[in-house]
Amino acid sequence: MKVLFVHNNFPAQYRNLAVSLAKEPGNELVAIGASNAQPMPSVRLLKYALAGADVSATHPFARRFDLECRRAEQVLYSLSSLSSSGFVPDVILAHPGWGETLPLRTMFPTARLILYCEFFYGAQGRDLGFDPEFPTTGLDGHIGLHLKNATTLLALEDCDIGVSPTSWQHSTFPTQYQNKIEIVHEGIDTSLVKPNPLARLRLSDGRELSRNDEVVTFVARNLEPLRGYHIFMRALPKILARRPKAQVVIIGGDGISYGLAPPPGTSWKATFLNEVRQQIDLSRVHFLGRVSYETFLATLQVSSAHIYLTYPFVLSWSMLEAMSAGCLVIGSDTAPVREVVQPDQNGMLVPFHAVDDLADRVSAVLKDRDRLQPMRDAARRYVVENFDAARVCVPKMRSLLIGEPPRPPSRRFWPGRVLPSWERRGKAGASTIGAAAEKAAHAPVKNGQRASGAEIAAKRVKSGRRRSVQGASSDTGAPRRGPRG
Repeated sequence: MKVLFVHNNFPAQYRNLAVSLAKEPGNELVAIGASNAQPMPSVRLLKYALAGADVSATHPFARRFDLECRRAEQVLYSLSSLSSSGFVPDVILAHPGWGETLPLRTMFPTARLILYCEFFYGAQGRDLGFDPEFPTTGLDGHIGLHLKNATTLLALEDCDIGVSPTSWQHSTFPTQYQNKIEIVHEGIDTSLVKPNPLARLRLSDGRELSRNDEVVTFVARNLEPLRGYHIFMRALPKILARRPKAQVVIIGGDGISYGLAPPPGTSWKATFLNEVRQQIDLSRVHFLGRVSYETFLATLQVSSAHIYLTYPFVLSWSMLEAMSAGCLVIGSDTAPVREVVQPDQNGMLVPFHAVDDLADRVSAVLKDRDRLQPMRDAARRYVVENFDAARVCVPKMRSLLIGEPPRPPSRRFWPGRVLPSWERRGKAGASTIGAAAEKAAHAPVKNGQRASGAEIAAKRVKSGRRRSVQGASSDTGAPRRGPRG
């Protein structure tokens, strides 16, 4: 089977699947990614470059789409090169979030296209406007937010099937597409991410933490409000005052992954640290920044209480990894977290904005660590049973590659509310495949053989290149190269 992955930050969500497919002889794997994509054994990686572009002349509503089209152009060149080498994929797995999916169906009309449906932007019930502490957008901002879905909607029309990692993320998509999207998480390597009673975490000052210490942990890609960093920092004065032996370990960068930017010249990390600086003992608060995966695992393995807070947004891998490592997770009572945490059985929930409730919960957990061991065990067991990559998630994904629907999800929103059941009406994508086959049947004949859709598309790309060299129009320019935007 020939499989093509398209993701600017490859391998990203496709790592576990790619590892599984690479183990089987006969599979040919190729990936297309931006300059920051990472190679993997047995996967041929084609990188494209995207130069910084000045889109100031573009209407503000269309600037994101302008950038996505420029990225799609570079992906098209990579696809053309791939086709010229003789590689025509049977299956394409792609993320639509950056415009990379725009040329896929045109270039390879008969390939099975599986879309990673991570999140659909909306003004209600999601991250926008969730936190009253921060200003929301006006009408123009709402329109801009809606337009962020443009390439996703185009990709949903093109794809044969979509995949969402959680039920709540699936629910953010328009109802008319939900029957086309299956719920399959990319999976956690629970054989690697597991409890280790002998784990040690060495800090920069030479101190070493173990399971015998009181360790409060907080992890985010970047320390920002969307992941509850401000709420966590405001809870620290009470936690540290009540638990004089507690150590706090914080992992995360100073940048922005999601949401609003901080005031000019500062960072959210500094803003909320300065807010409580005079109320906490900084010798017991350890900012590790961005760390290796080994250090991240050691942090989880020595954790006494792990805090995970988020707006209604994409569920972080680190949340499930913490549960797999046997952490006692104290999470925000928001929809993505409620899907995986059953209160007081495999974790604890507190209202997102309830600083005092969070401090009370953490203090109580640190006081009764031994008594709460069954809750840690239940957390790991839940992830092993529902999110284990090798035994649960990858087999489901592989069934989609050949057109077999996975078994219905058994997870529930907690407490006690059964997941909404979305009607699966027929096999998604049949009309798309049929249309592609009809086009191929009417393709031009050369030397007694009918040209494939990929060959026709490659010729169009080459023709387009010649036209751009002879004189580019206002909406067609030379190839743009550079890092991911």
